[in-house]
Amino acid sequence: QVQLVESGGGSVQAGGSLTVSCAASGYNLDLLNCIGWFRQAPGKEREGVALIYLSSGAPVYAASVKGRFTISRDNAKRTVYLQMNSLKQEDTGMYYCAAEPSWRCPLGHGDEYKFWGQGTQVTVSS
Repeated sequence: QVQLVESGGGSVQAGGSLTVSCAASGYNLDLLNCIGWFRQAPGKEREGVALIYLSSGAPVYAASVKGRFTISRDNAKRTVYLQMNSLKQEDTGMYYCAAEPSWRCPLGHGDEYKFWGQGTQVTVSS
């Protein structure tokens, strides 16, 4: 099993910045292929925000956050970060990280991901 714990959420004004973290433990983390960040706003479908391939560090971003968000990983700390800049009200939601051991790491709704954290709330106000 893999345990994922998110932290760093909070409230921020539009235009501000926030960094959320995802700490992984358990299992053989070397067998994980990617970790992704997903978000869900009330009444909306869960959507992929960004993912990172753990071996190469290659990132993938949703069009809505490209240029504003940066995903990175620290393999020694077993932690993946999502730095969010120029935040907009529409970025508000519960942010979840998820990990997948297989080669399938799409940035969709996250249905393919095997392990999930409990989420951290991000609220952007005007």
